[in-house]
Amino acid sequence: MPVEVPADGAALLRSHGLQVTAQRLAVLRAVTERPHSTADDIDKAVRSELGTISRQAVYDALAALTDKSLLRRIQPAGSSARYEDRVGDNHHHLICRTCNRMVDVDCAVGETPCLTAADDAGYEIDEAEVVYWGRCPDCMSKQTSIEKKR
Repeated sequence: MPVEVPADGAALLRSHGLQVTAQRLAVLRAVTERPHSTADDIDKAVRSELGTISRQAVYDALAALTDKSLLRRIQPAGSSARYEDRVGDNHHHLICRTCNRMVDVDCAVGETPCLTAADDAGYEIDEAEVVYWGRCPDCMSKQTSIEKKR
């Protein structure tokens, strides 16, 4: 489930032991409003909200929020790291090969069979990352339209 950013986001940061800063609040808002964004996308959103801010400050805020499990960092093969605020469950992602759109996919309704490996090699498994690749409905529709015009 997404982390809900209260009107007073300061309470959320404090409850996780983080110092409240304008940068952290803006980064948290940017990720909540634009799940699966890259750090560059988040940087642009935060700059448009706050004006002057260093790229390093945005990266530091992303690191702090991820470290405290307020955000989740995802890095699919061949892609820049992306961030989301859905941290309370083990879910997966579906990525369009054409436009790179990413959406959440639940592991399984009511259970998490993906956390049961055929051979756990003695590990205590607490998370699984599965990425499904394909084409989104919009890209399939565009391709169909192009083919019909031929």
